[in-house]
Amino acid sequence: MGCCSARCMLILLCCLQLITALERQLFDFLGYQWAPIMVNFFHIIVVILGLFGVIQYRSRYVVMYLLWTLLWVGWNVFVSCLYLDLGGLSKDSDILSMGVSPHRSWWKDNGPGCEIDGLPSAGWQNQQNPELTTVVSCWLEYQYIEILHCIVQLLLSLLGFVYACYIVTTFSNEDDSFNFIGEFHHPSKSSQLFF
Repeated sequence: MGCCSARCMLILLCCLQLITALERQLFDFLGYQWAPIMVNFFHIIVVILGLFGVIQYRSRYVVMYLLWTLLWVGWNVFVSCLYLDLGGLSKDSDILSMGVSPHRSWWKDNGPGCEIDGLPSAGWQNQQNPELTTVVSCWLEYQYIEILHCIVQLLLSLLGFVYACYIVTTFSNEDDSFNFIGEFHHPSKSSQLFF
């Protein structure tokens, strides 16, 4: 695979990561989940910088993207474990909202096919408290929607990591073969500069 096709693929993966991260950010805002909002914000910034690094042949930005991708994978594994109640974590905890608000995932009340149990009387209909409504059943439970978000992010990140590793090694090899004066040379031949 050539460097040009790998760059194009990494650009495509970064664009897909941006789109899915913005979508995830929107639903985290709707659910008042402050920890994911902050992490998604940093992810969006780093993906933009990584995209800039790929387009402008800046290996340091691509390396920063690589290092962030490892943290991003760890975050998504943590969120998946949280929603699956693994490792002593509980989806009912207030970790993601950072204890600031009693809100949970937006998908908990608004998932696909969710049937909401009516409030006891007409006087309660105007209340904005989410604790007053009860979701009876959903076609797909909210924790699985959140896990699907994580799986999509994990797949894009792992593919991006592989392509970014290839790009960094390609950029390193190109740096070794160009002396910035306009002459290509090989490591076996000595370079002579004429002033």
